[in-house]
Amino acid sequence: MKNPIADKILFLRVKNKDHEAYGRFYNLYVERIYRFIYFKVSSVDDAKDLTSEVFLKLWQYIKDGKPIHNLNALTYMIARNCVVDFYRARARRDENEEKVADEHITIIDDESDILIQKIKDAELAEVLATLKKLKDEYREVIVLRYLDELSIKEISKILDKSPGSIRVLLYRALNAIKSTLKQ
Repeated sequence: MKNPIADKILFLRVKNKDHEAYGRFYNLYVERIYRFIYFKVSSVDDAKDLTSEVFLKLWQYIKDGKPIHNLNALTYMIARNCVVDFYRARARRDENEEKVADEHITIIDDESDILIQKIKDAELAEVLATLKKLKDEYREVIVLRYLDELSIKEISKILDKSPGSIRVLLYRALNAIKSTLKQ
Protein backbone atom coordinates (compact mmCIF):
# COMPACT_ATOMS: atom_id res chain seq x y z
CA MET A 1 0.00 0.00 0.00
CA LYS A 2 1.47 3.31 -1.09
CA ASN A 3 -0.75 6.05 0.35
CA PRO A 4 -0.47 6.22 4.17
CA ILE A 5 -3.61 8.36 4.56
CA ALA A 6 -5.70 6.02 2.40
CA ASP A 7 -4.25 3.09 4.35
CA LYS A 8 -5.30 4.60 7.68
CA ILE A 9 -8.81 5.31 6.37
CA LEU A 10 -9.07 1.73 5.10
CA PHE A 11 -7.84 0.35 8.46
CA LEU A 12 -10.36 2.49 10.34
CA ARG A 13 -13.17 1.28 8.09
CA VAL A 14 -12.08 -2.33 8.60
CA LYS A 15 -11.93 -1.84 12.37
CA ASN A 16 -15.50 -0.52 12.19
CA LYS A 17 -16.64 -3.80 10.61
CA ASP A 18 -17.12 -2.42 7.09
CA HIS A 19 -17.50 -5.46 4.81
CA GLU A 20 -16.46 -3.62 1.66
CA ALA A 21 -13.33 -2.24 3.32
CA TYR A 22 -12.46 -5.70 4.63
CA GLY A 23 -12.76 -7.04 1.06
CA ARG A 24 -10.32 -4.37 -0.14
CA PHE A 25 -7.98 -5.16 2.76
CA TYR A 26 -8.21 -8.86 1.89
CA ASN A 27 -7.32 -8.15 -1.76
CA LEU A 28 -4.32 -6.07 -0.69
CA TYR A 29 -2.97 -8.61 1.80
CA VAL A 30 -3.96 -12.06 0.58
CA GLU A 31 -0.88 -12.55 -1.63
CA ARG A 32 1.48 -11.30 1.08
CA ILE A 33 0.00 -13.56 3.73
CA TYR A 34 -0.06 -16.52 1.33
CA ARG A 35 3.62 -15.99 0.48
CA PHE A 36 4.50 -15.60 4.16
CA ILE A 37 2.75 -18.87 5.00
CA TYR A 38 4.01 -20.73 1.93
CA PHE A 39 7.62 -20.13 2.90
CA LYS A 40 6.85 -21.72 6.25
CA VAL A 41 4.85 -24.78 5.15
CA SER A 42 6.17 -25.35 1.58
CA SER A 43 2.87 -26.79 0.41
CA VAL A 44 0.56 -24.96 -1.94
CA ASP A 45 -2.63 -26.56 -0.60
CA ASP A 46 -1.69 -26.09 3.06
CA ALA A 47 -0.68 -22.48 2.40
CA LYS A 48 -4.03 -21.77 0.71
CA ASP A 49 -5.97 -23.37 3.57
CA LEU A 50 -4.00 -21.51 6.22
CA THR A 51 -4.35 -18.20 4.37
CA SER A 52 -8.13 -18.61 4.34
CA GLU A 53 -8.04 -19.48 8.03
CA VAL A 54 -6.04 -16.33 8.81
CA PHE A 55 -8.59 -14.04 7.20
CA LEU A 56 -11.50 -15.86 8.83
CA LYS A 57 -9.87 -15.51 12.26
CA LEU A 58 -9.06 -11.87 11.59
CA TRP A 59 -12.67 -11.12 10.65
CA GLN A 60 -13.91 -12.93 13.77
CA TYR A 61 -11.46 -10.89 15.86
CA ILE A 62 -12.85 -7.70 14.31
CA LYS A 63 -16.47 -8.81 14.75
CA ASP A 64 -15.83 -9.57 18.43
CA GLY A 65 -14.86 -5.92 18.89
CA LYS A 66 -11.43 -6.66 20.32
CA PRO A 67 -9.01 -3.72 20.29
CA ILE A 68 -6.74 -3.43 17.25
CA HIS A 69 -3.72 -1.16 17.40
CA ASN A 70 -2.02 -2.24 14.18
CA LEU A 71 -4.09 -4.24 11.69
CA ASN A 72 -1.05 -5.14 9.60
CA ALA A 73 0.86 -6.56 12.57
CA LEU A 74 -2.25 -8.35 13.83
CA THR A 75 -2.73 -10.06 10.46
CA TYR A 76 0.84 -11.36 10.43
CA MET A 77 0.63 -12.48 14.07
CA ILE A 78 -2.52 -14.46 13.29
CA ALA A 79 -0.70 -15.99 10.30
CA ARG A 80 2.26 -17.00 12.49
CA ASN A 81 -0.08 -18.54 15.06
CA CYS A 82 -1.95 -20.48 12.36
CA VAL A 83 1.35 -21.93 11.13
CA VAL A 84 2.33 -22.92 14.67
CA ASP A 85 -1.09 -24.55 15.18
CA PHE A 86 -0.72 -26.32 11.82
CA TYR A 87 2.59 -27.91 12.85
CA ARG A 88 1.26 -28.84 16.29
CA ALA A 89 -1.76 -30.54 14.73
CA ARG A 90 0.46 -32.26 12.20
CA ALA A 91 2.74 -33.57 14.97
CA ARG A 92 -0.24 -34.91 16.93
CA ARG A 93 -1.72 -36.48 13.79
CA ASP A 94 1.62 -38.11 12.93
CA GLU A 95 1.89 -39.53 16.47
CA ASN A 96 -1.62 -40.95 16.24
CA GLU A 97 -0.97 -42.48 12.82
CA GLU A 98 2.14 -44.21 14.10
CA LYS A 99 0.21 -45.69 17.02
CA VAL A 100 -2.65 -46.97 14.83
CA ALA A 101 -0.57 -48.80 12.24
CA ASP A 102 3.17 -49.34 12.24
CA GLU A 103 3.24 -50.25 8.57
CA HIS A 104 1.36 -47.13 7.52
CA ILE A 105 3.79 -44.83 5.73
CA THR A 106 3.21 -41.14 6.18
CA ILE A 107 3.79 -39.45 2.89
CA ILE A 108 5.41 -36.11 3.36
CA ASP A 109 3.92 -33.47 1.16
CA ASP A 110 6.83 -32.34 -0.98
CA GLU A 111 5.09 -30.13 -3.50
CA SER A 112 7.83 -27.54 -3.20
CA ASP A 113 10.23 -29.87 -5.05
CA ILE A 114 7.68 -30.31 -7.83
CA LEU A 115 7.14 -26.56 -7.95
CA ILE A 116 10.88 -25.90 -8.20
CA GLN A 117 11.19 -28.36 -11.10
CA LYS A 118 8.49 -26.48 -12.98
CA ILE A 119 10.15 -23.13 -12.49
CA LYS A 120 12.13 -22.27 -15.60
CA ASP A 121 13.89 -19.30 -14.10
CA ALA A 122 17.09 -20.66 -12.53
CA GLU A 123 17.62 -17.60 -10.32
CA LEU A 124 14.23 -17.98 -8.68
CA ALA A 125 14.87 -21.66 -8.06
CA GLU A 126 18.20 -20.77 -6.46
CA VAL A 127 16.58 -18.17 -4.21
CA LEU A 128 13.91 -20.63 -3.07
CA ALA A 129 16.51 -23.29 -2.39
CA THR A 130 18.62 -20.82 -0.45
CA LEU A 131 15.64 -19.67 1.62
CA LYS A 132 14.79 -23.25 2.52
CA LYS A 133 18.28 -23.74 3.92
CA LEU A 134 17.90 -20.83 6.33
CA LYS A 135 16.72 -21.12 9.90
CA ASP A 136 13.02 -20.31 10.28
CA GLU A 137 13.60 -17.00 12.04
CA TYR A 138 16.03 -15.87 9.30
CA ARG A 139 13.64 -16.89 6.53
CA GLU A 140 10.76 -15.15 8.28
CA VAL A 141 12.58 -11.85 8.68
CA ILE A 142 13.87 -11.95 5.06
CA VAL A 143 10.37 -12.58 3.70
CA LEU A 144 8.83 -9.82 5.81
CA ARG A 145 11.52 -7.26 4.96
CA TYR A 146 12.34 -7.91 1.32
CA LEU A 147 9.31 -9.67 -0.14
CA ASP A 148 6.55 -7.99 1.86
CA GLU A 149 8.58 -4.75 2.10
CA LEU A 150 7.69 -4.11 5.73
CA SER A 151 9.63 -1.64 7.85
CA ILE A 152 11.86 -2.68 10.73
CA LYS A 153 9.28 -1.20 13.12
CA GLU A 154 6.44 -3.24 11.59
CA ILE A 155 8.49 -6.43 11.68
CA SER A 156 9.40 -5.81 15.32
CA LYS A 157 5.69 -5.58 16.19
CA ILE A 158 4.87 -8.72 14.24
CA LEU A 159 7.68 -10.77 15.77
CA ASP A 160 7.38 -9.11 19.19
CA LYS A 161 11.07 -8.18 19.27
CA SER A 162 12.90 -4.89 19.52
CA PRO A 163 13.89 -3.06 16.31
CA GLY A 164 17.54 -3.64 17.24
CA SER A 165 16.95 -7.39 17.44
CA ILE A 166 15.30 -7.30 14.03
CA ARG A 167 18.29 -5.47 12.53
CA VAL A 168 20.63 -8.08 14.00
CA LEU A 169 18.43 -10.90 12.66
CA LEU A 170 18.43 -9.32 9.20
CA TYR A 171 22.20 -8.91 9.28
CA ARG A 172 22.69 -12.53 10.31
CA ALA A 173 20.14 -13.76 7.78
CA LEU A 174 21.85 -11.90 4.96
CA ASN A 175 25.23 -13.29 6.03
CA ALA A 176 23.75 -16.80 6.09
CA ILE A 177 22.43 -16.29 2.56
CA LYS A 178 25.82 -15.03 1.39
CA SER A 179 27.66 -18.01 2.87
CA THR A 180 25.10 -20.43 1.41
CA LEU A 181 25.43 -18.89 -2.05
CA LYS A 182 29.24 -19.05 -1.86
CA GLN A 183 29.04 -22.80 -1.23
